[in-house]
Amino acid sequence: MTTVAPRTPAAAPSLHRLFAVFLRLGATAFGGPAMIAYIRDVTVEREQWLSQAAFQEGLALCQTIPGATAMQVAAYVGLRVRGMRGALASYLGFALPAFLLMLMLSALYRPAHSLPAVTAAFSGLQAIIVALIANATITFGRHTLASWRYAGVTLMAAVLFWLAVHPIIILLLAALLGLTLDIGKSGQPPAPPSPLPATTRPLLGLLFTAAAALGLLALFRADLAQLALLMAKIDLVAFGGGFASLPLLFQQIVQVRGWLDGPTFLDGIALGQLTPGPIVITATFVGYLSQGLIGAVVATVAIFFPSLVLVIGTAPHFARLHSSPLFTRAVDGILCSFVGLLCTVTVHFAMQVSWKWPHLLLALLAFIALRRKVDILWVVLVGGTAAVLLL
Repeated sequence: MTTVAPRTPAAAPSLHRLFAVFLRLGATAFGGPAMIAYIRDVTVEREQWLSQAAFQEGLALCQTIPGATAMQVAAYVGLRVRGMRGALASYLGFALPAFLLMLMLSALYRPAHSLPAVTAAFSGLQAIIVALIANATITFGRHTLASWRYAGVTLMAAVLFWLAVHPIIILLLAALLGLTLDIGKSGQPPAPPSPLPATTRPLLGLLFTAAAALGLLALFRADLAQLALLMAKIDLVAFGGGFASLPLLFQQIVQVRGWLDGPTFLDGIALGQLTPGPIVITATFVGYLSQGLIGAVVATVAIFFPSLVLVIGTAPHFARLHSSPLFTRAVDGILCSFVGLLCTVTVHFAMQVSWKWPHLLLALLAFIALRRKVDILWVVLVGGTAAVLLL
């Protein structure tokens, strides 16, 4: 793994500060997995809440469990710096902008989705999102790849992700290559981060609350209970991030239950790509169009809840492995596979854009601005406004 100078993490932030930082990150969390690079920049470099070793350990954990990876990384940061309440604060802060925006777009979908100004803004944002993901790929790759062996594992992972090989197989292969090739610079692992706080009791309380809420739904609104269970099950099998859940969502929502037709569901995916946050925020769209406001809330909570529980429940045990050199090598391979995933996502998103000269111009200017460290919020806001004028 890339070596960094030791640094003492800053004092733990207040819950209010933690929520505010992730609320801002969530408001600009375009590009799915690409946002993880920006979370690292803020929490490791700028705020210095975590060491590089602690962050990479958390990313490796979130890569190996199902769920929306960027959301889980946000929860992990909060868990490490402020325990269970910190995990909830960062998780809610990161998810709230995506939920509110998707809720608004869902309400406006039928009357406004074909308006020229709206169409132009979304079209331009597609190009800007490609620039954002490309920049994140370069940023994260620079911190992760240190030799041709790293690059080889990354290339292997990118090809397999492109071929739609199951993410678990890719992660296992990457970890195995990390073990056999010893792609790290040293056989000695970095100094382990401080132990995570105990989470057993608060986690049991969270699970009890969720079970009680589901029981009440089943008693008074069986349709909403069915929606919640479906979304939770989909999140539990979404290995490889939110994109892995889309085929199952389509099958269950459109083909099996018929809650939405195919074109409408695909419009929801498009909105999920063009709004901040994970792509599974499409669940908000599905819930709103099928069950109204309460359906949007239930679907959103249900599809994010298992991811949060998995991070809180597994992180303390995962951290104990950090002192093992073999584990460190496997983590090296897993982190390389994440760079490969970013490469694949960049190409996939680029293929969705109807490229014309305004799109190329917007993407180029956005990329230059991001490389020059312009705040991503301004890149998105200015870019969206320019898209309306140009397109």
